[in-house]
Amino acid sequence: MAHARTLSLAPLSLTLLLALAACGGTDTDEAPDTAGADDTSAEGGETGTAADGFSVTDPWIKAATEDDGMTAVFGEIANGTGTDVTVVAAAHEGSETAELHEVVGEGTEGTMREKEDGFLVPAGGTLPLTPGGDHIMLMGLTGDLEPGSETALTLEFADGSIAEFTAPVKEHAGANEEYEGGDGHEDGDQEHEGDDEHGDH
Repeated sequence: MAHARTLSLAPLSLTLLLALAACGGTDTDEAPDTAGADDTSAEGGETGTAADGFSVTDPWIKAATEDDGMTAVFGEIANGTGTDVTVVAAAHEGSETAELHEVVGEGTEGTMREKEDGFLVPAGGTLPLTPGGDHIMLMGLTGDLEPGSETALTLEFADGSIAEFTAPVKEHAGANEEYEGGDGHEDGDQEHEGDDEHGDH
């Protein structure tokens, strides 16, 4: 009789175990869904990297020749994520070097220098790249940048992600500043001469 009783209890125990396992499985399945929703919200609708939320409005480059040696990139960088992001480097297919620059001071007293900490773009916000303000400096041009043409640039973010965009080349009237160090563009502050707006490269 004891043996028969053990057999009769086995199906019941198995049923209870299966029921408990099923309940546990439901909890496990729901957890990732909730986390995924939270992650999406935190990234402002994007899935993870700074490059995923990157966009740029009205980018353009001032027309320049190879002999000019340098020019600048302008536009408005937008960050569509839910966290601050930092642009730490830039590259251009037709330049030996691309640097992130800022201008300190105003008018003829303004000084251009590399922004070593990069460009901080606030969560859900924008950063304007303008004449006389932050901009991307292209140096060591390997060819002419003619009005009406387009050229590609690449940005690198602090998280290691990469974004590429294309900018048209435009004619822009203004002073052609001279920089201390000439084409060598040595590290450090470099004063410019000419028009009030530094961006008129």
